[in-house]
Formats: sequence, structure tokens, C-alpha cells
Amino acid sequence: MTVQKNLLSKAIGIAASVLVASSAFAADYTLKLHHLLGPKAPAHTKMLEPWAKQIEEKTGGRVKIDIYPAMSLGGKPPQLIKQARDGVVDIVWTVNGYTPGLFPRTEVFELPFIHTNDPRATNLAMREMFDEYLAEEYAGTKVMFLHVHQGQAIHTVDKLVRTPAEVAGMKLRIPTRTGSWVIEALGAAPTAMPVPALPQALSKKVVDGALIPFEIIPPLKLQDLTKYQIELHNGVRLGTTTFQVTMNQKTWDSLPADIQKAIDEVNSEAWVAEVGTIWSNSDVGGIGVAVKAGNEHVVLNEAETEAFRTAIEPVVDRWIGEVGEKGIDGRKLVDTARKLVAKHSK
Repeated sequence: MTVQKNLLSKAIGIAASVLVASSAFAADYTLKLHHLLGPKAPAHTKMLEPWAKQIEEKTGGRVKIDIYPAMSLGGKPPQLIKQARDGVVDIVWTVNGYTPGLFPRTEVFELPFIHTNDPRATNLAMREMFDEYLAEEYAGTKVMFLHVHQGQAIHTVDKLVRTPAEVAGMKLRIPTRTGSWVIEALGAAPTAMPVPALPQALSKKVVDGALIPFEIIPPLKLQDLTKYQIELHNGVRLGTTTFQVTMNQKTWDSLPADIQKAIDEVNSEAWVAEVGTIWSNSDVGGIGVAVKAGNEHVVLNEAETEAFRTAIEPVVDRWIGEVGEKGIDGRKLVDTARKLVAKHSK
């Protein structure tokens, strides 16, 4: 009996030591990050997970970020920004365009031929413009970083298009209102929907195609639902989509100054540049999957590209006029964005 008591005593002691050790290494702050795509999407595996790990390391393990993909905490993608503002979750990764009208200044980067095909340059331009031109749109939250994807290429179920005239009459999915204007300028019908709904829409012929980047092809298995992937000359795209990784303001305010500083250091210029590279590389991987599956990757020539440019350039003036009615100097935003994208492209 004495031997058994000794063994039990030792077991209890070991268990207590394990508990003490684990509590010593437990994070002081565990934050929930909610987003719309699945756990195998490049945005999750190549951007959000490495970002969360950097924060954990930079804060010495005091902050842990648990990532919840595929809307697993409830709600629909357009509700993500409200979840962050209301404190339902601590952090979200979401598409600005899912909530039209909330981010009109940032929208300048979604316009055709502002962003061309370099996410790194556009990310850096947004970062440089943020404090002076964009910050007021994000009241109630603390922006970790903004970014774009490679840009909107044309994906079609079974129709090859090389001219605006061939796009006319098609039904195309797009997530943003400026993207809808691009589609309208081409004589087609825009259909807005979150990207997780796209596979079903394509399979049921609700839409004839979509304006999306190539990186989303593998996670949504679009290589099985489309035949053609089309981009402009030199990889130029028909606009892009802006995204945000944003924290609830009260969550941010509750963090000690040294942790805030550490997180700010992670959200550096170097990081947003790296995010651009991550998305560019993911795009290359995505089109590779489509081509391997037998799809046709079409790159338009210069003359064909110029025809698209002529058709959709009025979208920029339309946007300038609309935001001007809200007291926003759209021309200044366009000129500044173009200047900074060109600067960072070099």
C-alpha cells in the first residue's frame, strides 16, 4: 500500500508540474480570426497562418491567434466586417467589396488600370496612402494590413472571348461594385456573390463565367467548371479586389503597449510587400492547375488589350463623379494611387 501511495504521490506531482509548465507558456491573449475561405486556400495557408505565427513569435508567445476558416463561427461573408466592429470576433480577413459604400476611398485601387498586375506595388501604395487618405473609413477597427490579389482575369465555362463584343451579353460573377461597372461597360450582366458560392453558380449555369484571379482555381476546383482562363497583354487584369485584415478596436486597445508595438512591427512594409509576392506566386500555381487539367490559358495581344482598355476606361470617370457627390476628391485619389503604384512597381 505504501508503494502504491508513493507512486500515486509521484504521479500527482508530475501532473501538477505539467500543469504549471503549460500555464507558464500559455498565451496571455488568445484572439479569434474569422474568414470566408477554406483551410486549404492559399490565403489561409500562405498568408494568415504565417502572419499569426509571426505575431506569436514576436510577442514571445503572449499572443495566440486561433484561425476559424470557412465562416465556421457563423454568419455570411458580407457580415465579417460587422463581426469585427461589434467585437463578435477579434480579427477578420474580408473583402471590402462585400459591403458596398463602406470603403469608397480604398475603392480607388479596384478601378481598372490603377492596379495592373503587381499586388506588391499596389499593397505598398495602399500602405503609403493609408494615414492621409484612407484611415477614416476604418473607424471602430484597427487595420492590421490591406492588400489586393493578382487581379481579375476572365474565366468562362465554355466560351472563348478575345474582344469586348464577345463578352457582351454574358452573365459574369464579380464581388465589387466597380467590377460590376467594368462588366456593364463591356455590355455584359454582372452578378454579385461571395466567391464560395461561385462553383454552384457555374455548375448550374447561373453565370457564364467570372472575373476572379487564378489563385482561387484550386480551392474551388474551377478547373473542372471552366474551360478558358483569359488575361490581357503582359498579364494585365481588369481591376482587382481589396482585402483587409482588421482587428476590433476594443480588442486592440486592451493589449499592452509593448504587444501593440510588436504587432505593428509584424505589419511592416516588408510584410505587405511579401503578401503581394504570396498572392502573385499563388496565381502562378492556380493557372498551372487549370492548364494541367486541360483548360486553355489565353493572353490577349496588345491590340486586343487596347480594345478592352478603351471600353472600360470610362469606369474611372464614373467613379470619380460618384464619390465626388459624397465630398471625396476622386481625381486626387486616382492620380495619387497611379503615381504610387508606378513608384512601387519600379
